[in-house]
Amino acid sequence: MKKGLIACVLLSILGIFMWRMPNQPQAADITMPGAKFNSLSYAPYQAWQSPASKSYPTGAQVAADLKLVATEANGIRTYSSLEGNYDIGDLAKQAGLKVWLGIWLSANPADNAKEIAAGIAEANAHPDTITRVVVGNEVLLRRDLSVDDLIAEIDYVHARVKQPVAYADVTDFWRKFPQIAPHVDIVMIHFLPYWEDKPINSEAAIAQIKTTTDAFKKLFPGKIISIGETGWPSRGRWRQDAAPSRVNEAVFLRQFVTLADQENVDYNLIEAFDQPWKYRDEGVAGANWGIWNAHRIQKFPLNGGVVEHPDWFWYAILGAIFGSILFASTGFSNIRLAVPSFMLGNAFAIACAGTLPMLYTGWLVLDAVVNLPLQAIFAFFIIRRAGAILAGEPLPTHTPAAATFAALRRGRLLFNYDSLWTIFLISAAIFQALLVFDPRYRDAPMPVFIIPVIAAILRFWTKDKPLPLAWEDLLAANLLAVGALASMIIEKGFANLDFTTWDIAALILAGPIMMVQDSGKPGVKRRKKK
Repeated sequence: MKKGLIACVLLSILGIFMWRMPNQPQAADITMPGAKFNSLSYAPYQAWQSPASKSYPTGAQVAADLKLVATEANGIRTYSSLEGNYDIGDLAKQAGLKVWLGIWLSANPADNAKEIAAGIAEANAHPDTITRVVVGNEVLLRRDLSVDDLIAEIDYVHARVKQPVAYADVTDFWRKFPQIAPHVDIVMIHFLPYWEDKPINSEAAIAQIKTTTDAFKKLFPGKIISIGETGWPSRGRWRQDAAPSRVNEAVFLRQFVTLADQENVDYNLIEAFDQPWKYRDEGVAGANWGIWNAHRIQKFPLNGGVVEHPDWFWYAILGAIFGSILFASTGFSNIRLAVPSFMLGNAFAIACAGTLPMLYTGWLVLDAVVNLPLQAIFAFFIIRRAGAILAGEPLPTHTPAAATFAALRRGRLLFNYDSLWTIFLISAAIFQALLVFDPRYRDAPMPVFIIPVIAAILRFWTKDKPLPLAWEDLLAANLLAVGALASMIIEKGFANLDFTTWDIAALILAGPIMMVQDSGKPGVKRRKKK
């Protein structure tokens, strides 16, 4: 007991230290000018609201938002003239902000007519606050209108407002349709290096921004070249070596604003607040471009050190508590179980850290409600099984996969090691298939499967062969392994550390069965010790 308690204390301290190491303040030497941002994209939705559900903020909520934005920016860019029952021009004026007013154009002519009428009325009602009118956002990229129809809408608005008129789209479509430029006062380009077909990391992006703006000045002489959107996500899947993170977002914004200040670049950053509703269309990354999170808490200082996971200490404490509970569940009977217990404890903390901050939809909530308890329960089965093997006890009869599925069909779950192993293995194979065939908006699922991966490592350590093998286990393990190798090719090698880590973990998870299928035959029962 005494040795066990000492081990818990020492491993808890070690765990806290290991959580602390990657969460030291970073990028303190990278600064930006002290002036406010030029403009920030402003979508007014609160954390629980979205345009899809037609739930809009109140005027009071928008006023509070704009007051907060005014502390860090001189203006905002909006995207629609209709959404919400408030006067954005009046509220922006009260906050001391200028507005780039957006008119949203879609493939629906009736909706476009309403948007245009509302936008024209708003621009004319607030000529001093609304400094430009943006007619259409990435309309050509979405292929909602032909270029001729788009030009007609731009000309219609241009003739009815006093402000400069702009159109905003990605650089490829400006190059493809340069005939739009004579119809606008401002050529507004979107430069989002993370979303490029060939993504580039945040450092390379800064150099490319200057090259791009210089090229557009030559392409459209006499026009104002404005960067309508640029930024970096603080969370989400890696795309090659383009890594979303809180530190990388801070570094990108600081370096970009410094460049814009030096080169006198007209710009708007995307965006003021995280937008959880964007998860449905753009994955986790799409929901995390804000300078403030969806609860209106600033994610990092604009100058000074940035901590990647500010709540790391509480997850470290969770890992220490859960690891101690797991070790205590063995009765401190074998000191060799101390390290595996704390591996599982901290793995569960990682699972929570990678799940709980991202409950953007009902399905994600359901996933957390199901997955986290199952991983916690599995952790207890794992440590008990490892203890039994180390003690030389005979293992219980293997539960075939067919029995697990039969129980699920009857609406119940067999709560034992083998059943949970089968469920996690098959689930991982399905997730891996999605990563191969539809990867763009999907994150590496390490938090969802981290405890089963630890289980596989401990199976190698204890020489715990999963016999008898079932065809379901064999199929899932082989598909998982092949999918992991395919993912390495799709993600273009080891530059993508996030997916490289997951693909190696997927191979480890498939490993016990892959090893057994070469040395044992399916259907061979485990021999009990005499």
